[in-house]
Amino acid sequence: MAKENKTPQKKPKFSAWWIYGLIAIVLIGFQFFGSGNLASTKKTTTSELQEYLRNGDIDKILIITNTNQAKVFLSDEALLKDVHKDVSEKPLFPTTGSLPQYVLDYGDLQIFQNEITEIKKESNLDTIVEFDKESNLFMEMILTILPFVLIIGIWIYLMRRMSGGAGGGAGGQIFNIGKSKAKLFDEKTDTRTSFKDVAGLEGAKEEVEEIVEFLKNPDKYTSLGGKIPKGALLVGPPGTGKTLLAKAVAGEAKVPFFSLSGSDFVEMFVGVGASRVRDLFKQAKDKSPAIIFIDEIDAIGRARGKNNFTGSNDERENTLNQLLTEMDGFGTNTNVIVLAATNRADVLDKALMRAGRFDRQIYVDLPDIRERKEIFEVHLRPIKTAETLDLDFLARQTPGFSGADIANVCNEAALIAARKEKKAVTKQDFLDAVDRIVGGLEKKNKIITPGEKKTIAYHEAGHATVSWMLEHAAPLVKVTIVPRGQSLGAAWYLPEERLIVRPEQMKDEMCATLGGRAAEKVIFDKISTGALSDLEKVTKQARAMVTIYGLNDEIGNLTYYDSSGQNDYGFSKPYSEDTAQTIDREISKIIEEQYKRAIDVLQENKDKLTILAERLLEKEVIFKEDLEKIFGKRPFDKEIDEAGQEIVETESRAEEETTEENK
Repeated sequence: MAKENKTPQKKPKFSAWWIYGLIAIVLIGFQFFGSGNLASTKKTTTSELQEYLRNGDIDKILIITNTNQAKVFLSDEALLKDVHKDVSEKPLFPTTGSLPQYVLDYGDLQIFQNEITEIKKESNLDTIVEFDKESNLFMEMILTILPFVLIIGIWIYLMRRMSGGAGGGAGGQIFNIGKSKAKLFDEKTDTRTSFKDVAGLEGAKEEVEEIVEFLKNPDKYTSLGGKIPKGALLVGPPGTGKTLLAKAVAGEAKVPFFSLSGSDFVEMFVGVGASRVRDLFKQAKDKSPAIIFIDEIDAIGRARGKNNFTGSNDERENTLNQLLTEMDGFGTNTNVIVLAATNRADVLDKALMRAGRFDRQIYVDLPDIRERKEIFEVHLRPIKTAETLDLDFLARQTPGFSGADIANVCNEAALIAARKEKKAVTKQDFLDAVDRIVGGLEKKNKIITPGEKKTIAYHEAGHATVSWMLEHAAPLVKVTIVPRGQSLGAAWYLPEERLIVRPEQMKDEMCATLGGRAAEKVIFDKISTGALSDLEKVTKQARAMVTIYGLNDEIGNLTYYDSSGQNDYGFSKPYSEDTAQTIDREISKIIEEQYKRAIDVLQENKDKLTILAERLLEKEVIFKEDLEKIFGKRPFDKEIDEAGQEIVETESRAEEETTEENK
């Protein structure tokens, strides 16, 4: 006989919704039955109650003391009157005992009782007045059972979420919580980011490109005895493109790519983090060769034993220990590469940073002027720009900007141009976007008195004048007295991108920063609180000169800076009290010298300072060209321009020679 083909029927999935439905039915039933069916009971007022009482219509008043409510029962004769015909009908769902015809909320019990007693005495009534407390057995039962029903329902719901929505039965994977949450990218996944989308970062890009190349063509390296690196750590300030590099690796590598965040390992249950690490590496080994990317690894990679004062079990440390074992321990599979990113490399555990786990530390720094130009080219692709847009100019206008900042500038410029209903984004839109991001939103309606406006104008003109007269101060771009963000005015500079800074350069910058307060002193012989941010900046610079860079003769060639971040001095200092007093004295000395120097510069150019301030009051915004008309061309600009041009030409020749050699 032929066997019957029986298709196994799937078990119906368990649903917790029936619990919610049961609760709803119970509450509806209570509404109709448990509350005494007050649908036929009418609300009344105290004045109406007194009128009904004087007319002799009320048979009994039941005062509920714990709810400040009174129930009114009419006599049989009163029910026949037209005035009470709305409440004389029988209830839809009658219950044991008679129902009140009226109900009212009273205020003070003593006053309410006295009013009823007086009316009874005046009209010689025998109306019954009783006192009671609201007691509902059905409601008490519901309130007793309902919490347990809700707890059971929530527990079932959480268990189903933890098991990934598995069906009913003993085979449901309730403990799926220990599985890895990594997202898998493979060659079939649509990952559009590639190395072409990563502008700048030439050194970092070369490192990760080599890792991808090793996975694609390992014989090229192993034939010479090389080994694949086990891990690469991307370190750098926020917004410099660490995660973007990892996305490019996912798009370029033809191997499985597991991506997750450091916080994905952390859970409220003990042992879950270590379990997820084991499961992640097991999946990667099964699909090897593979790449694992852990973003913000400092969430689990912090140095162990620093903050564990209680001596109790530390889930994060257990997770880190498991990660250390998986990366370099017995039975480690060398075909799995770990990429990680962080901007807090100083807090990572030393065991995690050693060679054999993270063999390479790739520093992703802020882009220089050439890299900023390349980043602008990438982010300007989807933006409709004017033909005359100069990328070199934009790169010069954004010193210290990260890749994320440049992307924000491009987007903000497009929004500004759209707001002005332009057909294309122009150079001015980008300048406005830079001002918006650096200085904040322009506040045109801020109320400023004429006296305050004049003080602000001379303050900003003082900055501009001093910076124009000093060789090492940053060249000025524009000055404005239009309030932006928290500032009432601003002077915009184009700082030189230096790799090393000399004392005279720092002192010139400090002198220019103090030019605002110095101008107030020279013109008004008074100073104001407007120099707060200036004082904060110069104090930090002076302290750095004395305590970090060793640029002070009195302190000498000493530094109290710890680059490793391992020493936490707390309230103590790494120097004596005598040295602390010397440091404070030297900091004050440096600042006061530069303040006096700024006053001297402004005294010599007081007439030009006044012309500049008056023009600023008139126009509110002035540019470098206005300063050239007043002060003449800076004697230092030509030397700087020629030196910069020579550097560019030298780099261009070097690139051409390298290209010829490669050919």
